[in-house]
Amino acid sequence: MGIPVSQKWTVATYVLKQKFRRRRRYPLVLMLEPLFRCNLACAGCGKIQYPAHILKQHLTPQQCFDAVDECGAPIVSIPGGEPLLHPQIGEIVEGLIARRKYIYLCTNAILLKQNLEKGVFGPSKHLTFSVHMDGTRENHDFAVCRDGVYDKAAEAIAMAVDMGFRVTTNTTLFDGANAAEVREFFDEMSELGVEGMMVSPGYAYPKAPDQNNFLERQRTNRLFRTALSNRKPSWRFNMSPLFLEFLMGRQDYECTPWGNPTYNIFGWQRPCYLIQDGYCDTFEQLMTETEWANFGRASGNTACQQCMVHCGYEPTAVNHTFDRLGGLAATIKAGLFKRYRDPEAARMLAEDQQRKGESLPVVELGTSAAKGDTAAA
Repeated sequence: MGIPVSQKWTVATYVLKQKFRRRRRYPLVLMLEPLFRCNLACAGCGKIQYPAHILKQHLTPQQCFDAVDECGAPIVSIPGGEPLLHPQIGEIVEGLIARRKYIYLCTNAILLKQNLEKGVFGPSKHLTFSVHMDGTRENHDFAVCRDGVYDKAAEAIAMAVDMGFRVTTNTTLFDGANAAEVREFFDEMSELGVEGMMVSPGYAYPKAPDQNNFLERQRTNRLFRTALSNRKPSWRFNMSPLFLEFLMGRQDYECTPWGNPTYNIFGWQRPCYLIQDGYCDTFEQLMTETEWANFGRASGNTACQQCMVHCGYEPTAVNHTFDRLGGLAATIKAGLFKRYRDPEAARMLAEDQQRKGESLPVVELGTSAAKGDTAAA
């Protein structure tokens, strides 16, 4: 299974409690950004474009703990920037484990090996290293704009797995991604022994230097239908199966922008991890004072029209699972019948196989939503 039973149980009981209390809006995953600083400069990154004086700042451990306590979500994702650059990241993780939160520490893994060797972290069912792996070697190194990063990350993954750590990967796919190469990548990560994989289309951050390779919805459905249909039994995904069906065009969802609230050096980011439309001093203000009707595809907001990123839509899929019997039945069916046999997708895959090597390299958002690991269903 891509997600341990204990984590599934924690999330399920949490969501059911919210339903019992008739809470319409509740957080599922806290996106805790302790810093924006990074040791890579990915072409699609929307975070590291801040001026130097902002990149030098970071949250204190106490600020992190206060945000986690205030939010109350059962899952805490720690994106960035690169969290392993934070001088007190070990203390932050230790404090969150003590709070029995399930933590996804999102990293490019350049510094992971040396941190493991120093004993900064210890294996725990509450800690997962979510390693940015954005395709096969050539595609990944192109995406992060540096040669050799894939090999370094793969070495760190293998080491962490051998030491008993939970390790997942997360991958952002952009326009030009080849489904045949994506499937090869799934094979490579499965052979490394990762617990599960997460995939998502990228979001067009206005600050990102590369604005030419963002997927639109129709192409997103085509890519994910081709890559995820006729699935191999060895592939394990650390995601809601209904969200994967949404990417494949099998489900139709609206965004849940409050599902993955973001806290960083500026405060509580309104309305979501992807759109920066001001900040709130408290989580309560974020939830009660944000004009949620102004966001999401149905709102007509131009920034939301092509977005299919998991931080907005996976909470919707999770809510669907627990909202009515049809959603629960669909989730059970997706868990039992994982192959998704699709002759048309097989035909499209054959076309991609012929074009392999001719398509544009995968371009990824170094700190996109796919770096946030909802991992909640």
